[in-house]
Amino acid sequence: MLLLDTNALLWVTQDNPRLCPRALKIIREGWYVDSVAVSVVTFWEIAMLAERNRLNLECTPARWRCERLEEGLRELPLHGTEAVHAVALGREGFHQDPADRFIVATAILGGHTLLTTDRKILAWPGHLNRINVSR
Repeated sequence: MLLLDTNALLWVTQDNPRLCPRALKIIREGWYVDSVAVSVVTFWEIAMLAERNRLNLECTPARWRCERLEEGLRELPLHGTEAVHAVALGREGFHQDPADRFIVATAILGGHTLLTTDRKILAWPGHLNRINVSR
C-alpha cells in the first residue's frame, strides 16, 4: 500500500508542478485500484489548514474528504498501537511534529511505503520505506 502524507496528497490533487512525474504516475495508477491511502491524520491536517485560511479547498473539508474517498483513495484509521509507536519515534530521533509521527507510525506498523515531500522525514535514518515525490 502507498501511504501519502499531507503534502503529497495536496500536490496530487492540485496538480502541483513540483510533484515528480514518475511519482504522479504511480499514485494515479494505484488510486483507482484501492492501493493508495492516507492516514485519518492527513484529513485532520487539511481541515486545520483550511480552518486557518492557509488552504483554499473551494468546498468544506468534509466534502473534500468525501470526494477523495469516492474517487478511490483509502483512509487508514489511527489506532492505539500507532499512537503509542508515534511517541516511541522520539527515542529514535524523529522530529516533534505529532501529525508526522502519527503518519510515519501508520506507515511503519502497516508495512506501507510513505510518499512524502518532507525533508525531515526523508532525512530520518529510521526504518521506514519512503519515496521522495518532489522533483
